[in-house]
Amino acid sequence: MAELHKNLINGEWVGSDGVENINPSNTAEVVGVYARASAEETKLAIAAAKAAFPAWSRSGILERHAILSKTSQEILARKAELGELLSREEGKTLPEGIGEVTRAAQIFDFFAGEVLRLAGEVLPSVRPGVGVEITREPIGVIGIITPWNFPIAIPTWKLAPALAYGNTVVIKPADLVPGSTWAIVDILVRAGLPKGVLNLVMGKGSVVGQTMLESKDVNAISFTGSVGTGKRVAAASIEVGRKFQLEMGGKNPTVVLDDADLKIAVESVAQSAFFSTGQRCTASSRVIVTEGIHDKFVEALAERTRNLRVGDAMDKNTEIGPVVDPSQLKQDTDYIAIGKAEGAKIAAGGELVKGPNEGYFLQPTLFTEATNQMRISREEIFGPVASVIRVKNYEEALFTANDTEFGLSAGIVTTSLKYATHFKRNAEAGMVMVNVPTAGVDFHVPFGGRKASSYGSREQGKYAAEFFTVVKTAYTAAG
Repeated sequence: MAELHKNLINGEWVGSDGVENINPSNTAEVVGVYARASAEETKLAIAAAKAAFPAWSRSGILERHAILSKTSQEILARKAELGELLSREEGKTLPEGIGEVTRAAQIFDFFAGEVLRLAGEVLPSVRPGVGVEITREPIGVIGIITPWNFPIAIPTWKLAPALAYGNTVVIKPADLVPGSTWAIVDILVRAGLPKGVLNLVMGKGSVVGQTMLESKDVNAISFTGSVGTGKRVAAASIEVGRKFQLEMGGKNPTVVLDDADLKIAVESVAQSAFFSTGQRCTASSRVIVTEGIHDKFVEALAERTRNLRVGDAMDKNTEIGPVVDPSQLKQDTDYIAIGKAEGAKIAAGGELVKGPNEGYFLQPTLFTEATNQMRISREEIFGPVASVIRVKNYEEALFTANDTEFGLSAGIVTTSLKYATHFKRNAEAGMVMVNVPTAGVDFHVPFGGRKASSYGSREQGKYAAEFFTVVKTAYTAAG
């Protein structure tokens, strides 16, 4: 058996039993063996974070800056190695894996800078002779629960601000992809984090995650995952009075208007819907097309979809890697069957693909003749499956785009400044894209949605301070 990658608790690598991390491009390959924490080990990790908080929360800004900066530099220097690890365990193509690792390095670099930009306000009171100071302080122990689809970027954009603002952390990565988070934690520890400041507990959500939710010593939880689990995080957090942040599902629309540049429209939708195997909460799975361009757009997009190269994530010719695991593959194929039963027509894809090895390969699937009331248009599939919905005009397109319980990302392809401006203002989404894919956001600006997609303050950029700090107002009498 391969070397066991252990959990990190109070500065010590611990654990004796592990499970194999399997490559979805080649199920005969074991990426690594990773420990699973027990409920008792999770409690020890939380206790260690609580004990480390007083010193870390008052640590010097140069110390925190140096640790995050050093972490960024090592990640960037090892981007090829770490990108390969990510692609082997999650299934993203190698260029996507390396790109995600590069983004992680940029995030740590950004928050290293934020440490040096911590600021407050000094205001006069309405009472003569009294001054007012407004400052931000760390919260305490942050519980971080991350998904499998961005195994380096999402842990990073939660870890970096949590540590930058002086919090301590207990992190649980998705059980499917522990390797990427383990590597980031290892780098942070060697960069100089004091013991107990960061604790890694890998394992089942029903054990590790549940223990975190039940603990009154976890002061805040940042969660990314499914709507159902997010609701449980919210309920448990309300019970103990903790702060919580939820990033959940999406059923993101891309509107294509008659005046759109056809080439831009096809490529934008293909990338939004199918790249990263459609396993992105920002993926565009509803393509809302006005009738004047509908037929030629569908013909062009169907051709692009059929020509997408599906295969091993490590193959340089692969454009679409495997689905992450058998459970997700079944969900995808079940929804394809549902779509056909509902009356939608498959214009391209829909079949399993035989790869060079045993893996979870699925040809991207494009449905046409869909309606916005079909299950394939209402429910998040989280795979390379998209539905084209025909509408009469911009007004119907906007209504259809907003007719969903989700509100993460929305896109429009148009050459009209009038419609682009109106859509940016009236799309009910946290992020709006004009003539660019819905999937793809910068690291220095806020990320988040509306309605059932998100709850709480935004992630990333300077807006991360809203969640990872608490505001304090202090009054001082002069003299």
